[in-house]
Amino acid sequence: MRIGIGFDAHRFVDGDGVVIGGIKIPFDKALLGHSDADVLLHAISDAILGALALGDIGKYFPPSDPQFKGMQSIVILKKAVMLIVGKGYLVNNVDCVIIAEEPKIAPHADAMRKVIAEACGVPIGAVSVKATTTELMGFTGRKEGIAAQAVALLRQNPDHQRGAVDE
Repeated sequence: MRIGIGFDAHRFVDGDGVVIGGIKIPFDKALLGHSDADVLLHAISDAILGALALGDIGKYFPPSDPQFKGMQSIVILKKAVMLIVGKGYLVNNVDCVIIAEEPKIAPHADAMRKVIAEACGVPIGAVSVKATTTELMGFTGRKEGIAAQAVALLRQNPDHQRGAVDE
């Protein structure tokens, strides 16, 4: 078993909604980022990559590269999963928390769990999505942006044939 942690944060800009956990939530703001700025999927992707010491999403999708401008973050998550599967691991479960004063996350949490579970190849019961506020403290408390934190537990795939290049 291997465990990884991920964190991401993005600031608000004027807009018509935010993408969190692969779900578009109508809102009077958007999140600023090179991709769709999905803080939750970015945190989960970094947790998955970190569990096998494979770096972070910036290594695979550098923000300086124009080809990734506006990319859907579900693509990033699927790439992270593909990389760990190639190394002989599977996602066991994911636990994450969204840190935001607004918008309300609870009405969308189950839809997010479904998107994440499908991308990770796990049952929905292996994905936990929670939300909290910072009681009006810090940048999230001032409603300047959203942050997310995730932990991913990976397990070895018993069907993977290990070769000399596997560590």
